[in-house]
Amino acid sequence: MRERIVEAVGGVPRDRLLVYLMGPYQAFDLRGALEAADAPDEVVDLDALPDGLDFGALVGAEHDLDRDAAALDLLLHVRDRLRTDPGVNAFLAIDVDVPLEELDAATQSIEFALASNAVIYVVPRAGDNLGVGIETGAVLEALFQQDPGGDHRERVAFVHESGVRSAMIASVADRWDVRVYEYTDRADLVRQIRLFVRDVIHRELSEDLSRLN
Repeated sequence: MRERIVEAVGGVPRDRLLVYLMGPYQAFDLRGALEAADAPDEVVDLDALPDGLDFGALVGAEHDLDRDAAALDLLLHVRDRLRTDPGVNAFLAIDVDVPLEELDAATQSIEFALASNAVIYVVPRAGDNLGVGIETGAVLEALFQQDPGGDHRERVAFVHESGVRSAMIASVADRWDVRVYEYTDRADLVRQIRLFVRDVIHRELSEDLSRLN
C-alpha cells in the first residue's frame, strides 16, 4: 500500500514520509441519520443533550452545503500546508482513489493508517464527528490488534477544535494512549500538526521509532 500511495500522491521533497489525514468530509446530517435509524437513540443520546436544546428545531434544520464545503476545505488546507512545509507526503483517502469494489472504506482507512508514518485525525466543531468517532475507533482498534507491542499508536494524533467535547475524545487517550491536542483556528491547527509530524521525523531519524520502508 505504501508504494501505491507514493505513486498516487508523490511529488514532494519527503515523498516517502506519508501522513494520512482523516476527518469529516461534510457536516453531520442529523436529520438524514435519524431517518435511516430505527429509533432516535441509535443516533443521539437524548438524555445527554444540553438543557434548553430544542431537539425538534435541530432535526428540522436544513443540511448546510456551505458547512460541507468548509469541512472538506479544512482538510485540503492542512494537506496542502504539510506538503509545502515540512514537505511530507500528506494525503486524504480520496487522493489515492482505491475503488470500493477492491477495498471497502473501513478497510481502506486501516490500510492507509498502517502504511503511514503519521496519522492525524482532524475534528472541527461543524464536522460529521459521529462518523469520525466510528472511523477512529475502527482504525485504532485495528492498530492495537495488529501491532499490540509496536509503535504505530505513537504515530497517531487526534486534533479537535476548541469546544468539541465527547466521550469519544476521552477514550482516544485512555483506551489507545493516543496524543490529543486542541486547536483554536486554522493557523493553530497547522502549527500543532507540523510539530507532531516533525517529532515523528526526528524520532525515526534517532531510531526511537522504527523506520517504515
